[in-house]
Amino acid sequence: MIRFLTAGESHGKALTAIIEGFPSNMKIEEDYINFQLKRRQSGYGRGGRMKIESDRAEILSGIRFRKTLGTPISLLIKNNDWENWTEKMSPENKKKDSEKISIPRPGHADLVGTTKYNFDDIRNSIERSSARETAARVAAGSIARKFLEEFGITIGSYVESIGGIYPKINFLQNLFSNKIDENFSARSLSEISDKSEVRVLDEEHQKKIINKIKIAKKKGDTLGGTFVVAASGLPAGMGSFIQYDTKIDADIAEAIMSINAVKAIEIGTGFSCADSFGSSSHDEIITRGESFSRKTNRAGGIEGGMTTGLPIIVRAAMKPIATLMSPIESIDLESMKKVDARRERSDFVAVPACAVIAESMLAWVLAKHFLIKFGGDSIEETMDNYNNYTKKIFKRVKKNFGRK
Repeated sequence: MIRFLTAGESHGKALTAIIEGFPSNMKIEEDYINFQLKRRQSGYGRGGRMKIESDRAEILSGIRFRKTLGTPISLLIKNNDWENWTEKMSPENKKKDSEKISIPRPGHADLVGTTKYNFDDIRNSIERSSARETAARVAAGSIARKFLEEFGITIGSYVESIGGIYPKINFLQNLFSNKIDENFSARSLSEISDKSEVRVLDEEHQKKIINKIKIAKKKGDTLGGTFVVAASGLPAGMGSFIQYDTKIDADIAEAIMSINAVKAIEIGTGFSCADSFGSSSHDEIITRGESFSRKTNRAGGIEGGMTTGLPIIVRAAMKPIATLMSPIESIDLESMKKVDARRERSDFVAVPACAVIAESMLAWVLAKHFLIKFGGDSIEETMDNYNNYTKKIFKRVKKNFGRK
């Protein structure tokens, strides 16, 4: 079993992640992790923090000569903005004139977090609930992503819409179609979308979205949107139908929904299949050479809580960021009077970054279920187990059902 924990506040000294359970002898470099961290910071519509931070992960333990040791891996991401917050965020005694925040922002963890933990300063809620924490998740997820690549499993994403602006071409529908490309690599989605300022797949779509973001900026408003994250190269049989908490789609849903501001998720055709006949919702089973496949991939690569071997397709919706430069109504907790909500430095839109974070969270879930299935204390042992399973699936089924 793999697991990770993150620690750190948005304006504290640093973010940290401790990662445990990966086999030894897996190759990993800081530059690989830092490339993913840079992708998380990209996108038109990001706020001033991105001009201050240039995230880089420092490996503190668990890796020697660019190979994992099988021991816990610890990563450190320094916050450059700490220099401006040393007094406000000091772990020592606070100054008497230190600012105390009493006006919560609707849509944030400000009010509920403050009441839950009995704080007298909303800053204590703001710091840990901030999306800044996701930098540590991307770093941890990069270890999982690199592990999966050892087995030919790739992950990618693209932005489907921002502010209700969708592309003319339904790229998502193409992923479900009956024209399944056996050579499809999910990484190709990111290779295309990363060239776009808003991580979409066509130029005309990008222009319309950027214009909408400019309008939001002028109004002091924010925008949300939808994105698609996919994984390809997976073997069939990861996950299980045995218990509710062994289903891989349940794990994926939890991981994606845990990302700040994500409010909805669907796997495969998701909500739209609820409006269809069963005959046009499910994927007919076929054989392709010495393997099983489907004519379509409406299930998004998962049936009965287990991978089918087809690409996993996940779609999620991110709400508009809750910090507004033209704030909406709130209450001052000191006076209990109606006021405008507090303004805190923020982005205007972060859907492109959210898609990259979702890649890391999907990678983590897939690596977890991969190791549950195949185990191994070294990457070589895991590879042997994987090869033994995948090369014999078709033959085992034929033998079990009496065919020679």
